[in-house]
Amino acid sequence: MARKKVLVILGPNLNMVGIREKGVYGDETAESINVQIIENAKKLGYDCDVYQSNHEGDIIDKIHSLKGVYHGVVINAGALTHYSYALRDAIACVRIPFVETHMSNIHTREEFRHKSVIADVCAGQISGFGKNSYFLALAALKDLM
Repeated sequence: MARKKVLVILGPNLNMVGIREKGVYGDETAESINVQIIENAKKLGYDCDVYQSNHEGDIIDKIHSLKGVYHGVVINAGALTHYSYALRDAIACVRIPFVETHMSNIHTREEFRHKSVIADVCAGQISGFGKNSYFLALAALKDLM
């Protein structure tokens, strides 16, 4: 049986983890966390790629290209989570399982972060566990693919 292939999509400014808002995101670098994500996925029996972009349209194009390539997606859309209906519609188009993920607890932060416009097209949401949010999301995909 072929290994399942998953993609982790990281949105705007997530390349700056370890540099920005260390009180929220910690001081571990994005690169270090990405390596751990891939290692964790391998332990779960997945092949895993990580894709990060600061550009909404590039993320949408990437989502459009997923069908037939990936079996599931972990997405931390960053600030796009809260206002990008275009991103929401792209997720709905591909019809593969997405798990919305955030390192911080978006429900305890600024008011504008409390609403996710992508939540209704994702299988679920995991937030507030730092880098472990990604590992939990990868585990959650196991039963969805």
